[in-house]
Amino acid sequence: MQIPRALASPASLKGVLSAVDAARALAEGLSSWAQADALPVADGGEGTLDVIHAALGGEWRETAVHDAFGSERRARWLARDDDAFVEAAEAIPLDPERLDPLAASSRGLGEVIAAVGKPRSLFVFLGGTATVDGGAGLREVIRHLPAPTIVLCDVDVPLVDAARIFAAQKGATPNQALELERRLAAMQELHDVRSLAGAGAAGGLGAALAALGASLAPAADWVLDRIGFDPSAYDLVVTGEGTVDATTMRGKAPGTVARRCERADTRCVLFGGRVLDAPTGVETVALSGEPGRAREDLVELGASLGPR
Repeated sequence: MQIPRALASPASLKGVLSAVDAARALAEGLSSWAQADALPVADGGEGTLDVIHAALGGEWRETAVHDAFGSERRARWLARDDDAFVEAAEAIPLDPERLDPLAASSRGLGEVIAAVGKPRSLFVFLGGTATVDGGAGLREVIRHLPAPTIVLCDVDVPLVDAARIFAAQKGATPNQALELERRLAAMQELHDVRSLAGAGAAGGLGAALAALGASLAPAADWVLDRIGFDPSAYDLVVTGEGTVDATTMRGKAPGTVARRCERADTRCVLFGGRVLDAPTGVETVALSGEPGRAREDLVELGASLGPR
């Protein structure tokens, strides 16, 4: 009897488990009944550089920056083949302990970009930030991009949706979300790029970087192509993230994995630490929702998916 093949391809569980650690835990459970491989995925948010480094290598660099509220921190970026890879969440991450989108600034991302020098190409990953400032802080630091730049976005939303859809996740009340929406709409320097897919990523940083001449693209597809994701060789692919909601299928890595599995006619199971809005037609499983159990939950999930 041929042993089934299973692939563990989760994104990170924000603030709980990295994509790399989540993939290892899933693969441990899957290996109880299948030949299991681990291939962590990302979509521009927290941990994207770790996924790229795990698959492709590169040299870690580090620089001093300010977080979204002005506190000093160290932010990593990745140098590979004369290119520079920058992750917004390394500089201005969403911290559940401090949620204040009216005050949060994107200046720290500008400081990382300023630190990369003049690479052949610059890749900027957007997602998982505390900010909804339309890149105002970034533009205090960066007037011109240092190299041809591709901005890889975790969602496909235009600028107008940045506050309406995502501000609540960053701590905004309904009234504050309206205020943020008004602020973004009033930024005339972003007017010509406001309708681009991805312009609303990371609180409008997609629009800010596009206005400086960058190209926008979906991060999940870009990452999956670069790391060699191919579901056709597997009987089962397991993917997921911390919270499955309406945005999961709008550019997030797990949604992109699920679509590619559907095209390849490969069974896909989508998990969430919490499932707030399960996508139609995708086999979806909710974990316990307890951060301290996340690794155990994933091992148990992998083991439970085998033949009964």
